[in-house]
Amino acid sequence: MHTILVLGGYGFFGSRIAEGLARRPGLRLLIGGRDSGKARRRAVELGLPYDAALVLDAAGPGLAQALRAARVDTLIHTAGPFQGQDHAVARAAIEAGCNYIDLGDGRDFVAGIRVLDEAARRAGVAVISGASSVPALSSAAIDRYLPAFSRLDEIRIGIASGARSPGLATVRGIFGYCGKPFRRLESGVWKTTHGWLDLDHYDFPAPLGRRWLGSCDVPDLSLFPERYAPVQSVSFQAGFASTPGHLVVWALAAAVKAGVLASMLPFAGPLNRISRWIEPLVSDRGCMFVRLGGLGPDGQPLVKRWHVLAARNHGPYIPCGASIALARRLAAGQRLAPGAYPCMGLLSVDEYLSPLGDLDVHQAGDAL
Repeated sequence: MHTILVLGGYGFFGSRIAEGLARRPGLRLLIGGRDSGKARRRAVELGLPYDAALVLDAAGPGLAQALRAARVDTLIHTAGPFQGQDHAVARAAIEAGCNYIDLGDGRDFVAGIRVLDEAARRAGVAVISGASSVPALSSAAIDRYLPAFSRLDEIRIGIASGARSPGLATVRGIFGYCGKPFRRLESGVWKTTHGWLDLDHYDFPAPLGRRWLGSCDVPDLSLFPERYAPVQSVSFQAGFASTPGHLVVWALAAAVKAGVLASMLPFAGPLNRISRWIEPLVSDRGCMFVRLGGLGPDGQPLVKRWHVLAARNHGPYIPCGASIALARRLAAGQRLAPGAYPCMGLLSVDEYLSPLGDLDVHQAGDAL
């Protein structure tokens, strides 16, 4: 029996991951977090035993001891935001001798997980960061089409959300860098841009159509220039289903860049609440795209596009696919390579999306 603890298992993503793992043969599921009431309610909703709810503080000093006491084999860390967070939870997992998987989307957080590689190898555990849409799914899509290119020059990735608003922690993670500078590779040169600016659009497959996008700071911007060298440009953009909502965030980000506002963090809570109020008025469809450009085997220009589309507000389940798939693999007795590394090359696109088969989530792409 493989014991999996979902830390933050009653939160926006954690509750969805727990749902995907509940009542899985060969798996003992635990729900952990600081709020005992929420943990117990979620455990009851999933039909888990009363003692499946654990009171845990991710920032507390006794986490490793608690993991050992609960006989945890794999810890799934969903308690964001990961921007600015250290690797204390992963260190506790290594100390406790259990595997670790997180949904980190913070650029430095995910890329920096490698500092724990030696410790994880000594402990014989896998420590995996970024088991989410980026970089796990984005890299899987690139890997699918990479053999079609003799030279890959450009990687463009983007996500347009549906009406369902993410949790406040996710919003705070995004708003923390809105209007703030970060660097990305453009035409072979590292250049500075700013969060949620560079207003642009992308024509998604019907029925989504055109959506507005803004630049985001994600792990892919650091990881992909190394993984797919000598690629010349790597960009990531995101946008809201509501055009007015997107333009409000864009304007506030511009105010931060101009120095009129120090940060957008004070707006995270109010705008998150407003987005929930207007949810019935906004499209329930979202989409992620990966666009690759370069040269084909014949030396001629080649472009490949891949999309994953979600309807009925099922988009928030997509970031959960990697951790569910990896946890199921571990529960089935398969091993992951010991060490600490970003979640790239571990899952194909189909393996990533397989836990979402009962949802209104479908992929489409150019022929290989």
